[in-house]
Amino acid sequence: MGMDSRIEIKVTNPKKVDNVVHPVGQGHATSASSPPQPSASSPPTDGRGRQQQQALEEGLRHSHGRGRQGRGLIDYMPFKNWVPWLIPGFVIANVVVFLISMFINNCPKNSSSCVGRFLGRFSFQPMKENPLLGPSADTLEKMGALDVIKVVHKHQAWRLISCIWLHAGVFHILANMLSLLFIGIRLEQEFGFVRIGLLYLFAGFGGSLMSALFIQAGISVGASGALFGLLGSMLSELITNWTIYANKAQSGTSLSKLSYTFGFVFLQLAALLTLIFIVVINLAVGLLPHVDNFAHIGGFISGFLLGFVFLIRPQFGYVSKKHIPTGYIVTSNKPKHKPYQYILWLVSMILLVLGFTFGLILLFRGVNLNDQCSWCHYMSCVPTKLWSCKSQQAYCESIEYQNQLNLTCISNGKSSIYNLSGESTSQVQQLCTKLCSR
Repeated sequence: MGMDSRIEIKVTNPKKVDNVVHPVGQGHATSASSPPQPSASSPPTDGRGRQQQQALEEGLRHSHGRGRQGRGLIDYMPFKNWVPWLIPGFVIANVVVFLISMFINNCPKNSSSCVGRFLGRFSFQPMKENPLLGPSADTLEKMGALDVIKVVHKHQAWRLISCIWLHAGVFHILANMLSLLFIGIRLEQEFGFVRIGLLYLFAGFGGSLMSALFIQAGISVGASGALFGLLGSMLSELITNWTIYANKAQSGTSLSKLSYTFGFVFLQLAALLTLIFIVVINLAVGLLPHVDNFAHIGGFISGFLLGFVFLIRPQFGYVSKKHIPTGYIVTSNKPKHKPYQYILWLVSMILLVLGFTFGLILLFRGVNLNDQCSWCHYMSCVPTKLWSCKSQQAYCESIEYQNQLNLTCISNGKSSIYNLSGESTSQVQQLCTKLCSR
């Protein structure tokens, strides 16, 4: 559709820091002190264009009241509000996987003391075996739980991802899924499914990687690492977009500059301290026995760095030319992001690449970081008078024949045959511990 030849579009002479969108109809005078009005003969736009045009006109009217302060005619375009569907989809996927694991577990076939026998093959393992009301450790291992021995010696690296979709029981999945809905939906609404989906997966991978480097006996499951990644990203998002929120709030306030500054700093610090408090409390819970706090820490660090990469916003006053409706001309001298945002993005990306690369190299070389750090085990469990962090020692009888090792657990009488491939004494002990935990 062509533009009316009687319409003349002029651009005022803005300051270098201003962003100006300035339509002018024929016969309308223009000046910096009077807000321009779009010509009545401007070409019609579709629904999206009309919404953008209304937003621009609102910005023009809003900026007129503070034109004497040297502000641009357009300062702020509202952020897009996404409809969340990926996070609810993740919740559904986790529940479906848990039901599948319970179906495969089939407790009545292997035990006579199942909990909730009326549920049939969906009944739970005995409480002394799994107090979280869930399947056996053997079933979780078959489903893809994080097992360092299989990751390292059988090259099953996919377990670093599959384990974040498995849960040990009803209480476990209930706590994680409620947290995921509470945290994830808000983030997906603001940043979209692509960025939040990638952040969730990479943070979960980071949590699994750190867990595998420190806890190499037994198995590990759960989405806690990915959830801590979302918490970490919320913290870094608040840091990297601090000035954007400050300018956005200031543009709509009528308070004095000094009053506004104190008010904004107080609110932002309150939000920051609240978020830090929530993170500290959750990490403190991880100091209890039988909780994989290394997955929490690894997920949080990964998510914190990923937040600087994925959740960066354009700086205040930036106007994308591709979103300007027909009939408007924009003159913008502001870059999309501030220098400190680019620096944080670059540093975070380098740390993520180096961390994941060196972590995988150490893992596949069979390195146990607890051997290099004598105090690191306290980050996952702190012994007190009420509990001990030492796992109960497992004892097995072993018979070695040719290239096979037959282990029999003394405590439960279960036995299993393993193919030998140069296992060390510590690796055989890990096999015994896992056999006795079934």
